[in-house]
Amino acid sequence: MLFAKIGILDEELNYQADRFVGVRNGRIAYIGAEEPKEDFGERYDGAGKLLMPGFYNAHSHSAMTLLRGYAEGMSLSDWLNKKIFPFEARLTDEDIYNGTMLAMAEMLRFGVVSTTDMYFGGEANSRAVLETGTKMNLSLAVTCFDGRSAEELPQYRETVGLLKTFHNAGEGRVKIDLGIHGEYTSTPKVVEGMAALAAETGLNMHLHLSETRQEHEDCKARHDGRTPARYFYDLGVFDAPTTAAHCVWLEGEDFDILKEKGVTVACCPVSNLKLASGFCPAPRLLDKGVSVALGTDGVASNNNLNILEEVKLFATLFKAATADPTAITAKQALWAATRAGALAQGREDCGVMRVGAKADLIVLDQRQRPYLRPCHDMVGNVVFAAQGTDVCLTMVDGRVLYRDGAYTTIDLERVIRNAEVSAGRILSEL
Repeated sequence: MLFAKIGILDEELNYQADRFVGVRNGRIAYIGAEEPKEDFGERYDGAGKLLMPGFYNAHSHSAMTLLRGYAEGMSLSDWLNKKIFPFEARLTDEDIYNGTMLAMAEMLRFGVVSTTDMYFGGEANSRAVLETGTKMNLSLAVTCFDGRSAEELPQYRETVGLLKTFHNAGEGRVKIDLGIHGEYTSTPKVVEGMAALAAETGLNMHLHLSETRQEHEDCKARHDGRTPARYFYDLGVFDAPTTAAHCVWLEGEDFDILKEKGVTVACCPVSNLKLASGFCPAPRLLDKGVSVALGTDGVASNNNLNILEEVKLFATLFKAATADPTAITAKQALWAATRAGALAQGREDCGVMRVGAKADLIVLDQRQRPYLRPCHDMVGNVVFAAQGTDVCLTMVDGRVLYRDGAYTTIDLERVIRNAEVSAGRILSEL
């Protein structure tokens, strides 16, 4: 495909008008002001539109679309134990597949090309990703409340099986990560076992870290004053490339630990506000040199997968929280939603507008949008004014998956119907 005479956000997220971008064999093959002589197939008219890297959702639980709006106005502890865990206990593989299919449709609609996901039912998740053409780094949320070792846990055994059947499937679109739900839902023995598996396989790690004050303080009480960051550090978890979700209650040496180990923080501002968890200290993390990406968290605590809402909140919330209007720039917010997420997934050739990079691209339609006019600053317009519904095309590995209200790999009516059937059945059992 040749995007013709279209505005772009380049490798440095600077705006360039009237560019030509050619896509071939799943990659960006040409970017320039002059029309290329090569034939790139379909010519896409870019008048009034913006081409940019697709979004990377750095922390989500995709199949939780089935719980959208199910548990509202509760503390995280009550939310999990009284509503979420009982619902999830009744999920079948078919339910997880249905919920993930709905999530993939929603993400594509909002320009999300890939997600770092933590859940269970790995085969069902992987199948949905492969069928829809999207990308996912999938981890199973290892939990344990007894004396078993990691190797004795069903999630561990399932992960080993997924490595053989789905790791790098779909030409690398599906990647299997290792997952530890959190310090408060596991044991040191299990954490050490997962760290050992990471060292053996070289896989990425995904976990929740210091999401709530109670989680953070209870960890210190259990482990001789060690914070969750120090706890995981001491047990070797951060020796693996790690995405740590939330990181709201970091303190003291936590910042140095995350920097030293190259941990990516997945900031989830909407979920953290909705559950009253607090504020991730994103400006301090960025000042320290820690990579910060953006996640939606699960739909049950968001309640959507519209990552542009995260982008705007990320770029505004911390200005007020720090009383500094320069705290996080529009470019930093877009970088967090694109390149930082791709790098956290180990996808070095993704999330950037560059010749040779994977063609994970989205188009925003700026025509007849009164809220986008006039345009004094294109990046500022995308971050502070654009809506998720402005996405009119989503491309993954050079393949158009969503365009002008139509999906090329998803029967939306069927996906919605199946998800509602799954949710209805579970509610009838509760």
